[in-house]
Formats: sequence, C-alpha cells, structure tokens
Amino acid sequence: MGNMENFYLRQTTDSSIVAHHTYVISLTDENELMVLEPTDQHVMKLPNKQHHSSENEDGSDLPPPFRNPFVHELRFTPMEKIRIGVMTVTVFPVRLFFAVLLMLLAWPFAFAASLGRSELAVETETWWRRICDIALRGIMRAMWFCGGFHWVTVKGEPAPPSQAPILTLAPHSSYFDAIPVTMTMASIVMKTESKNIPVWGTLIKFIRPVFVSRSDQDSRKKTVEEIKRRAHARGEWPQIMIFPEGTCTNRSCLITFKPGAFIPAVPVQPVVLRYPNRMDTITWTWQGPGAFEILWLTLCQFHNPIEIEYLPLYTPSEEEKNNPALFANNVRSIMAKALELPITDLSFDDCQLSLAKGPMRVPSNSSLLQFNRLARRLGLRAGTTDTVLEQQASKARKLWGYRLGLGDFAHYLDLPVTDMLTELHSLFNQHGDGQIDIREYVIALSVACQPSKAMDTLRLAFGMYEAKEDRAIVEKDLASILRTALGVAEVDVTELFSAIDTLDAGKITHDDFCRFVEQHPDFAQEYLLSSRTTPSTPHTAPLVNGFSVANYDMEEQTCSLPGQKRKED
Repeated sequence: MGNMENFYLRQTTDSSIVAHHTYVISLTDENELMVLEPTDQHVMKLPNKQHHSSENEDGSDLPPPFRNPFVHELRFTPMEKIRIGVMTVTVFPVRLFFAVLLMLLAWPFAFAASLGRSELAVETETWWRRICDIALRGIMRAMWFCGGFHWVTVKGEPAPPSQAPILTLAPHSSYFDAIPVTMTMASIVMKTESKNIPVWGTLIKFIRPVFVSRSDQDSRKKTVEEIKRRAHARGEWPQIMIFPEGTCTNRSCLITFKPGAFIPAVPVQPVVLRYPNRMDTITWTWQGPGAFEILWLTLCQFHNPIEIEYLPLYTPSEEEKNNPALFANNVRSIMAKALELPITDLSFDDCQLSLAKGPMRVPSNSSLLQFNRLARRLGLRAGTTDTVLEQQASKARKLWGYRLGLGDFAHYLDLPVTDMLTELHSLFNQHGDGQIDIREYVIALSVACQPSKAMDTLRLAFGMYEAKEDRAIVEKDLASILRTALGVAEVDVTELFSAIDTLDAGKITHDDFCRFVEQHPDFAQEYLLSSRTTPSTPHTAPLVNGFSVANYDMEEQTCSLPGQKRKED
C-alpha cells in the first residue's frame, strides 16, 4: 500500500512535492468497495454507504466512511436507558450540586487574584496570587472529579511559554474541552460578552483571555494583533490555548484550521484531545443534543475518561511564517496523524448549512457541503448578493434546454479550467455524459449563499424551470429542484407532487407550492427525507459524484492510515 511516511510529508507550496497520497476506492462487480494503488488525484469516491467494512479481504484497512462533522446523534440501548434513569434520580443531582458549589467556591479566589490587573501588562507574581492560582487549580480539578472525570491521562511533555507561546488544541468537540484550560490556567480567546456572566465571567477574567467583540468591526484584527503581541513577549505572558477549528465537531475528522493561531509565526505546541468513552455523551455540535442534555447525560455516566496528549513542538519554516494557511495545514496534518483521523477542507462556514432552519433543512449526507467548499475556494460565493443570484437565474433560464460541458461551464463562470472546477462540474454531472444543467448550479449556489432562506431559493428555482405560458412546472422539474436544493442523489417527489396538484393537472405553480408549504411547513421531512429519499447506492460503479452520489468526495482530506484502525470515540 505504499510507504506510510508519505502521508505526512511537510506540505509545501511547491507543486513538485506531493503532500498526501490519495487511495482510490473502486466498486467491484460484486458491489464491494476495493482500495486500489495510491494516486496523486484528489477525488475519492465512496458511493455505497452499505459497504464500508473497515477491512479488505487481504486484511488491509479502508479509510473510514465520511460523517458530517457538524452532526451528532445519540442512540441508547434499553439497558443504557435504564442506567441513565437510575443515575438521574441518584447520582446526577449530587454531582450537579457539588459542581456548582465548587464553582462558587472558586469565585472569591479568582476575584481576589484579578484585582489591580492591567490588560496591557503582566503584573509581578506575588505569594498571595500564587496561592490563589494553586487553590483555583485544585478547586477546578475537584469540580471535574465531581462530574465523573475521575482521572485525566496526560501524555507528552508540555513546553514552557518561552518555547511555545501558543498551544493549538483539537479536535474541539465540547465545553468539556475546558478541562486542559483549567489544569494549566492558560489564556484563551473568548467573546467579550463572556466576562459579564455572573461567577463564570470572573473565572474567565482570571486566566487573562483575549477578548473578541462582535460589535466591533475591527475586533478580528485587534485580536490577531493582541495574540501576536503576547506571543512575541518571550514567555512573559501565560500561554494561549487556541482551538483553531473555531467550532465544535463530532471528532470524526479535523476541519479547516483558522489562521489566527499561526499568523504570529511563532513555534506552537499541538495538543490533541481524546474522550475514549464507549457512549459518547461529550460531543456538543450544532445539530444534536443541546448543552444541558449533554451535561445531564455526561453526569449520568459512572466515569468519563479524557486523554490530553502534548505533541512535539512545531517550529515553522520561513515559508510557513509567510503563509499562515500552509502553517495551519501542516500542523493539522500532524495532529490528524496522532489522532488517526481524516482531515477535511470543511470549515465553520460550512456548518451554517447544517444549522439552517426552515422547511428545507439540509440532510447530514448532503453534497451541498462539498459544493460550498469548492464554491468558496473558487471565489464564487464572494459578493454573491440577492441581485447577483437573480442575474444568475436569468442567465440560466436563457440557457434552458442546453447542457454545458466543462469548457462551457468555465466560460459561463469566467474561470479557467482547473482540477477544482472540474470537481465542481462533476457534482452536477448526473448522467455521466460530461454535460450539466446550469440551473442546478444556480440552485446550489443560492442554498450555499443563503441557507436560511430556503423559500427564496425555491422561488428562484421555480422561475428558472416554469413554462412561459402558464408559469407551471411538472413533476420531473420539481424532482430536479428539490434534489439539488437538498444535495442528495435521488428523491421521490411523486407523493409530494400529487399532494400539491389537487386538480390532477399534471403541473403546479409556485403559488400552489407556497400554499402547500404554509399548511405543511415540515414537508421535506414528511415527504422527502424519510424512507422516500434514496441514498447514494447506485447498482453499478458510478461515473459521477456529488449530487449524483450523496456520499460526497472530500479533496485532500484522507489522512487515515491504511494498516491502522481508527480509534473509535
């Protein structure tokens, strides 16, 4: 299968050096997945969700199937439900009481130690501040102990602030990730509003965080400058712990790192977190159990293990100092190797698609996430306002009946033909003939740019598909619209269309559709996203990916090691 060290060569902007191999996965005649030899191509097809065994016939491991990193589901066995019920009325209230009590006990120490502090300078350490620091660490450790985190496994050697002014932690999956913060009392980056929270705000101010203000348009720039100032202070300031992912995920992969921790161009120490509990009640994502439910379920566990591993210090090269994105990607690759997890170019912006509320909530296996990533990297989202979308829809309507090849698609977007554009084009190549319907691209772009305005997207789509004479669409048009708007391989709209077409006219208008949605605001869940939506399980080896195959590909994201099993959380 090739030399495993090739997976983690330090990445460079020199195109002559390949940073990662990509293993091609093929569908055999027996409808089984098979790993072929490594290639420098960036596309990996995983079309069949039903066949993702962790091992091939020869015993070699396959990369793990992709999971939406912004979604977390909890499923319990009957015995687990009984145990949670018993713990809820016995252990949970006791643990919660003592955890709150200890947090209140920590407040006077944090308040006293914060008196007379300046935000611009580090005060001289005195004996009483040192006592407050030791007391706070002990109290916070006792609080976590009450929560079931009876022991914390620490691996590796933490570097001092003079050597590593910045610590990068990943994966970020829960508010329980605060455990290493309270153990080290390192500074973090926090919203300005956090310091006004009673009790908690005082504890936050004690660790001298870098505050970010949402109301200040220059806040991001000021935050980066403050991080740089502290990082270049030769160890005078406490270390800054940064979660470069910028949001919580389900720990199934490492998403794109934000560059803030890497702009100062100083050595960083990567720190990886693991929660090796069999029942994952820790993870808190945008789509999944809420904050209190996570707290309740976690406190109902007998024991909650956590592992903190300090990786070797990473000193950036001159090239990385001048390119924070490159610096971030290389650090991420090292952390992914230590975690045995894949990496993905998805970012916090992509989770907005998973977050969006409304009648057309994007399913977790939607190819719109990949489309969003490609559109962002190609610069297609920048400046895409409602007016621009209307113009795009008008152009697409004029091309009604025409299907665009890759060259025509590039001309339409005024972009050169590149591998990335080819991948974007292939998302809509439903029939495998190299031709696409440009209207589907406009629908996907509208969803990506305004995920919370599903009805605006559908109005735009109806305008591109409706006939001039009666402004109506037929069933196959509705299927094309909804399949693209949801980012799935295939969707059966027969029942939905019949429910809307009460006159059996064989066609519906946008007004008909809107009236139906008013009466059935959850129509997508009722008619489309249950058993009626077909996952990407083609009967033959697929010719295309993306919207034709809902298990979308992820460019340059597979760092999992064949020959090593992925550790399950």
